Amino acid sequence: MTLAITTILATATFIINIMLALTLVFLERRDAASTWAWILVLFFLPILGFFIYLLLGRRLRRKTLFRWEGRKKIGLENLIEYQMEALKNDTFKFRSPDAEVYQELIYLHLRNNGAVLTQDNAVRVFNDGREKFDALLEDIRHAKHHIHVQYYIFRLDGLGMEIYDALLAKAHQGVKVRVLYDDMGSRTLHKRHFKTLIQEGGEVETFFPAFLPLINPRLNYRNHRKIVVIDGCIGYVGGFNVGDEYLGLNQRFGYWRDTHLRIEGSAVHPLQTRFILDWNQASAQQDIEYAETYFPVITEKGNTAVQIVSSGPDSEWEQIKDGYLKMITEADEYVYIQTPYFIPDPSFYDAIRISAMSGIDVRIMIPNKPDHPLVYWATYSYAGQLLRAGAKVYIYENGFLHTKMIIADGKVATVGTANIDVRSFKLNFEVNAFIYDDHVAKTLAAMFHQDMELSSELTYEVYKSRTRMIKTKESLALLLSPIL
Repeated sequence: MTLAITTILATATFIINIMLALTLVFLERRDAASTWAWILVLFFLPILGFFIYLLLGRRLRRKTLFRWEGRKKIGLENLIEYQMEALKNDTFKFRSPDAEVYQELIYLHLRNNGAVLTQDNAVRVFNDGREKFDALLEDIRHAKHHIHVQYYIFRLDGLGMEIYDALLAKAHQGVKVRVLYDDMGSRTLHKRHFKTLIQEGGEVETFFPAFLPLINPRLNYRNHRKIVVIDGCIGYVGGFNVGDEYLGLNQRFGYWRDTHLRIEGSAVHPLQTRFILDWNQASAQQDIEYAETYFPVITEKGNTAVQIVSSGPDSEWEQIKDGYLKMITEADEYVYIQTPYFIPDPSFYDAIRISAMSGIDVRIMIPNKPDHPLVYWATYSYAGQLLRAGAKVYIYENGFLHTKMIIADGKVATVGTANIDVRSFKLNFEVNAFIYDDHVAKTLAAMFHQDMELSSELTYEVYKSRTRMIKTKESLALLLSPIL
């Protein structure tokens, strides 16, 4: 009897795996690499793999997740159409030659993402957590109308309580405070922790919450964006989340090296729009309706050209990755890349390889320690492979490198939330600022050079001499890299 039951269970498991494999191949239309990776998971872990797939492997249905009629009222569609036509007809009025050089990249973002070009911005760059959050706290204290806060990770530790107390004080003064956090990134956080803020009139929402504890069918699709908008005039975007580790107070990681932007100018309006779209998706009964106070007339703050580009699994195209590729393939002199996770898909890998082999000065900087071991060893392997093509690889030794940044030729740069991996390109909801300004780009390049002084160079000779254990870790990580 026991043997018969075992045979029935084994047969049933085999049939389920076959059906699921057929679903992967014929219905979900994934790319071949991720399809084979999931088939391997299903067949080598026949029962566990099935549940892993249910939690992590199911694709997000491509339906309209983000609706907001206010986009019509702020004239976004008309502005996008006008800018595209002006670029095609060569009648667009550029205020800076730095932006004019990148007309094709700008047009790509307009057509691919509806990312309007704004040319009146002042951009401040932060590469230290304490400086970034001190500036943010100061801006919060001066808020008059509203504060919109969105983070993937929000911890109510020392730093988190600093921000919470500042938000609570403003809510008590009558400023509208909204906090949006990701359920997976902030898995120890619950709405009840914001009870006092809510009592003061603040609002709190969770992106893609679990239906039951530890059970979330949308576990794989996370909102990785970090956005703060204050009074519709000041915006923050970049890599820092909220937690003590981002101040370098976690012994495991040490100093936390990241990059974040503070923006004043018309680019704040696209950040505001992105926040409202995300908020209304997460909100059950507290949708944000259009109001002019969310989009005030902004006096000119600077002359930096910026496009705010977002991407996510609800999109047909991989907008931020496409922008990365365009930057790399158009570079004439150099491409600098900083990323904690370097697991490129074939198109990105080939773009970097071809640039390096064409004589472009390609430099890639990655961390010296893992926060996710499999991801780290895949990163190490891909970076090492590019050494043969002539790329230079640097291992940051002064703590943990979390920056998501690419600079090309000292003229164009992008800073945001998107890593260089399949998760950021296809699965996560991300947002990046693309900046067309030689001063900002050269400032970021100078920071890269400063980080090189705190890094060790990984040469091809050193990479070839790695131990058998490291090679084994790399092989396992590469096998699973399409789904990491």
